[in-house]
Order: sequence, then C-alpha cells, then structure tokens
Amino acid sequence: MFSPRLEHANGKTARKHSGFYYIGNKTDAIEKLQSSFRETHCCASFENAKSLLLQSLKEENRLLPEIIFCEAGAGHHHIKQFSKFLKSRGELGAIPVILDGSGLSADELNKYKAYQFFDEIIFLSSADEYELGTKIRFIKKVKALPKAAKQDDEKKISASVQYLFKRALDITVSVMVLSILSPVFLLIALAIKLESPGPVFYISKRAGRGYKIFDFYKFRTMHTGADEKIREFAHLNLYGTDNGGPVFIKINNDPRITRVGSFLRNTSLDELPQFLNVLLGDMSLVGNRPLPLYEAETLTSDEWAKRFMASAGITGLWQIKKRGKEDMSAEERIGLDIDYAENNNLIYDLWIMARTPSALVQKTNA
Repeated sequence: MFSPRLEHANGKTARKHSGFYYIGNKTDAIEKLQSSFRETHCCASFENAKSLLLQSLKEENRLLPEIIFCEAGAGHHHIKQFSKFLKSRGELGAIPVILDGSGLSADELNKYKAYQFFDEIIFLSSADEYELGTKIRFIKKVKALPKAAKQDDEKKISASVQYLFKRALDITVSVMVLSILSPVFLLIALAIKLESPGPVFYISKRAGRGYKIFDFYKFRTMHTGADEKIREFAHLNLYGTDNGGPVFIKINNDPRITRVGSFLRNTSLDELPQFLNVLLGDMSLVGNRPLPLYEAETLTSDEWAKRFMASAGITGLWQIKKRGKEDMSAEERIGLDIDYAENNNLIYDLWIMARTPSALVQKTNA
C-alpha cells in the first residue's frame, strides 16, 4: 500500500502525494486498484480530472495523485490533450500516466503503442495484484529518476542521433545473422528434438529497459519443467542464497541441462534466437541482460533501479568482464550494469562488441 509522503528538493518541503486518479467508469478496475492505494479519486471525464488537479495545485494541503490511470475507451485524442495539460503544469508533468488497455482489439492496441503521451499500457482486467504492484513501482521509479540520469531522446539531439545509429545497426546485424545462420538454426532445432522431448525454443517473460516486459527467446538447453525445479537446486546457486539484496540464479554444472544444451551454452549458440528480439525492438545488440521477473523484482530500490535505464542487450559490459567466472558477486554484476547505464554510447557499444567474441566460450557450464 502506498502511503502519503513528503518529497524534499533543495531543502524545501514539496507537496504531498498519495493515491491514484482513475479517469473512467469501470468499477472492477477501480476496485482492483483500491487494494494497492490508500486514496481513491474517480473522475468520469478528463475535464473533471483537470479541475481536481488544478484545485490541488492551488491548495497547499490538497494531495496530488501518485499515478493516473486512463481508460483507453476515452479515445487517443482526449488522452493526448490531457497529457499536454499535465506537461504544461509543472509538477503535474512528473506524475506517471498509465493507459488501461482492457478491451482493446489488436489493431487498436498497436495504434496506441505508437503514441508517446502515456508511460505504459496495463491490462487491469487480467493483471493480478502482485503483477500490478510490481509494475507500478517500477514505472514510478523510472519516472522519478533525475533527468540527468535519463537519456531523453526527444530533447537531446546527440542522444537521438546515437539512438538512430544504434537501432539501424541492430536491424542490419540481426537481419544478416537470422538470414545467414538459418541452416544452423535448423540443425540446432533437430538436435534438441532428437535428444529430449519438448519445444525447440525456451520462451520466458523478461524485464528490459524501463521494466518493459517481453517474450525472450533462446534455444531450449534444459529438460522440460526445469523452471519448477529451481528451488530444489537453489543451494547450488553461484550467487549464494537470498540475503535481502539483488538475487540472480546461476548454477555450475546444472543437472537440469541436457547434453546438447551444455554444448549450446558453452558455445553461446543458445543465444542466437535473441536476434529475433533485437529485430522486434525488445532488445539491442549491446545492453544489460533482460532479467526474469523474479530477479527484476529484487532490484526495485533506488540503489539498483538505474540499471533498467539501459537497453536490454545480447551482450554487454558484464559479459566481457565477468562471464564464466565463479568468483563474481551479484553486487559486482549489478554494478557493471549500472556503469553501462550511466556511460553507454555508440562508441562504448562498438568497444563492447569488439571484445565479445573472446567471451563467447564460457569457462563454466552455468
């Protein structure tokens, strides 16, 4: 539950924040949100929401919302105008705006994804309380990070140019790899199917930049049902057990890995399907590794959240400096991720890519 708090800036006490605004009339969505927030403000229209927000700005003791939810059914034009209103009112522009995409068709959803006037789309009708709470916390932290720590592609011309070059490189390389290595893909798929029953690809939900959740592709290297056995082998984790800090899981000579899977991991061939993620825009060639949701959940503190400001990548600073070494700690790994998030640029990416081939063959089967 999010409780009221005082924000401090430059030695002055700023306005309190609490609760949420919901613009729409879906009672089931409102009831679901009430389980996570102390204060509830429901507005039937954007005009009502504007009036309440303006009144809150005028009265010192009135609370501003922690976050604003909008029903997608209101139409993109009204949501866009409301977003412009928030940005024109100083501190209101810092409030995250989330679109409730429940009920949208696939075509409507794709149209909304092309817009930039809200921070995220969440399907309140299907999201459980745990998923909802986790995602909201990440969105708030990303929105609240200092502007100096963000790479605002719209406001910084140099960053925009680097992003375009980075994306062009991602598309070019991923298309070439997927085209040239398609026969290798077929051979690997055949080897996987011949050794053990189950799918060729391992698909899992991962958290990337800004805690964007997407389907992550790898060649399957474990026996089916391996994820359900993770607790059984937790004592073998190279990163140790959960001590309240960041949690990563990596097991040396993992008994869940197949013989073909061991070869694929040692040669990094299991990573090849991630070029599809790069082509789709979920990942980049260089960045921080996208994390399973159970790992990402442990990195919600201000100390660690900055690593999610960088793109998710196939290779990165951690891979070329620490991969395959048993003496690394979770703190060292996340420290490298934060270092990349703070210093990444196109030249840095090219430097990492040039040093990646020597890191492809791992020293451990983990």
